[in-house]
Amino acid sequence: MRFLILAICALWLPVAGVAQEMQDLGPSARNWINATRADAGRGAVAVNGALTQAAAAHARDLAQSGAFSHTGSNGSSVGDRVRRQGYGFCFVAENIAKGQGSLEQVLNGWLASPGHRRNILASQAREFGLVRGPGSLWVMVLGKPGC
Repeated sequence: MRFLILAICALWLPVAGVAQEMQDLGPSARNWINATRADAGRGAVAVNGALTQAAAAHARDLAQSGAFSHTGSNGSSVGDRVRRQGYGFCFVAENIAKGQGSLEQVLNGWLASPGHRRNILASQAREFGLVRGPGSLWVMVLGKPGC
């Protein structure tokens, strides 16, 4: 029995370490994102818990697998990950980044990239989640529920 408990703990510890390094930065980024969207004539977006959880799940997966991709280690897409969190959507987009040291750096980097900028300024977007994971892995998911 003691061996079984040690084996379970040994499997759990790496995952727990990754979870401890996850930062929810949606609330910190909201004003910047909405000011940027307003400058472009777009409506405001709100932080959404399900989108934040989808972003965190992908950041955790990237950290554990060592990959850097919009495709999860199990072949999942951003749509798959969002649905897994119970978020029904008619629009979803994802930005990822790695290595930026601050929220300001990652947001400015995304804004300077045409594809990432397009996602941030998407007229369909109504909500978002943004996390910084282990190894400065950044994941932002934007969405519009329902439709």
